Amino acid sequence: MSSRHFLLYSVFVFCGLSAAGQEAKRWSLQECIDYAVENNIELRQKRISGEQGEVDLWQLKGELFPSLSFSTTQSIDYRPLQESVSNIVTNGIATSSDNKFSYNGSYGLNASWTVFNGGANVKNIKAQRLQNRITELSVAESANSIEEQIMQLYVQILYSKDALKVDRAILETSESQYERGCEMFEVGLFSKVDLVQLESQAASARYDCVSMEVQIADFKRQLKQLLEITDDAEFDIADVDSSDDVVMELIPSVAEVYQRALECRPEIESGRLGVEAADLNIDIAKAGYYPTISINAGLGESHNSQSSDSFDDQMRQNFDMSAGVSLSIPLFDNRKNRSNVKKAKLSKTDSELQLLDEQIKLYGTIEEFWLNANSNQQKYVAAVAKVNSAQLSYDLLDEQFKNGLKNIVELLDGRDELLSAQQDRLQSKYNTLLNVQLLRFYQGESVEF
Repeated sequence: MSSRHFLLYSVFVFCGLSAAGQEAKRWSLQECIDYAVENNIELRQKRISGEQGEVDLWQLKGELFPSLSFSTTQSIDYRPLQESVSNIVTNGIATSSDNKFSYNGSYGLNASWTVFNGGANVKNIKAQRLQNRITELSVAESANSIEEQIMQLYVQILYSKDALKVDRAILETSESQYERGCEMFEVGLFSKVDLVQLESQAASARYDCVSMEVQIADFKRQLKQLLEITDDAEFDIADVDSSDDVVMELIPSVAEVYQRALECRPEIESGRLGVEAADLNIDIAKAGYYPTISINAGLGESHNSQSSDSFDDQMRQNFDMSAGVSLSIPLFDNRKNRSNVKKAKLSKTDSELQLLDEQIKLYGTIEEFWLNANSNQQKYVAAVAKVNSAQLSYDLLDEQFKNGLKNIVELLDGRDELLSAQQDRLQSKYNTLLNVQLLRFYQGESVEF
């Protein structure tokens, strides 16, 4: 090995030992998902919206009960130009006074209760309950989206790790071939041109390893960002079982997954509730055609400093009680109610179309997952056979090359064919794994790698 290669090798070993000295937490897929669902800022904000909806519901329930209020007025009057006795009437009682200053006080306790308004209050409560449930489903929908992104990044890291193992194996073989080439060059059995090609092959393999390490680090960075982890601690994921049995498991049919997804996916349930809420909004708009009946009651007191009666006598004499019923019948409202009903009906049609659109999107997504899983599973079977054949061919080429029976061009062609076959196998393997798990996820099953 040349001094330059030895120096690079020493740097890699030192970096590896330094990294090994820092014990990194190895996150499982479920740990990543649980952490994201608990700490994601978007989800936390949507949960706050849900709590606000509960407050709105509590307020709407309060409108079913009577309202009660107390009011008081305290005032001072001054008539600087008054020259004669003035008559003052307070609560129907007339008094006379020549005092230019007067102090007045009044007190009232009033209650009001809307007995009937076309059922709008009760229906508003039902509509708010539906809206609160839709908000909960929105949180679940966002959580599902984050979970999908975590799964995709998790599988990308798994694939890249396995690809790095392949690159390192190629690097080891390339360096071994270069060393053998140097020996053959020294005894005159190898040309300088062929030796340079072997050196270039080793350098290319080394570059592939470094490039894959950088790619793995970037995928880990993206996953940390998705989990919203901001510390600089070492981050890694746990290894998973990716044997042939896992990759070749039975793929459920599109119809089976779709029917189950219609029952459990939050976006579909949210769409159904949106149609139901639109029906309630139509009823609420129609309530504007009905009369409104309210009951009102009140207690009143007042006093005036210019009265000849004492404060106690005034408060006793001026005490009054009132009660009444008010009826409001809409006769002509400039088409407001009619317009509100038409808008509510159009909103229902829009909600129905949104639900249909969500169902079509869901079917298309599931069908895409199924096609990807099925095609990549078949590719994986073919790729395994291709790798076995390419590996055997490359091993023979390598042995013949070391014995001087094959030239450098044949060796490099065999290496490229093996590398391509290994990459195809890894890609089909992890694409199958990802899409099969996504199908399970969409039909409401827990995802485990």
